[in-house]
Amino acid sequence: MQLLDHVSIGVPDLDAARPFYDAIMNALGAVKVYDRPGALGYGERCDAAETQSSYLSVYLDAGTIGPNKCHWCFKAASRAQVDAFHAAGCATGGRPDGEPGLRPHYHADYYAAFLVDPAGNRVEAVCHLPPA
Repeated sequence: MQLLDHVSIGVPDLDAARPFYDAIMNALGAVKVYDRPGALGYGERCDAAETQSSYLSVYLDAGTIGPNKCHWCFKAASRAQVDAFHAAGCATGGRPDGEPGLRPHYHADYYAAFLVDPAGNRVEAVCHLPPA
């Protein structure tokens, strides 16, 4: 079961966020489905014929993003995708917040990386599979 249908992340500067989210979503294999003046969209929306998709919207929001424990975790199909997510995010304005690697306190094969986007939102990619 996929718990989330869609997620929206607010950023105060869409031009600064665009290269970051384009890069990390590409690294995870998520297709960019729109680029509008006030929002970016990635993934696939659910409909009656396909109910298992997930969708991300990054939208313009002038609100302040303060330090908090909230973060968004994206599924990766492989450990290589987690590595690519981290490298792509660091190369496009993100800050590392946890290098790619195992987090055995979650489970033995929890392989993840953490980033802070250019606006201060915390994002993660995780692969739950053992090494290929």
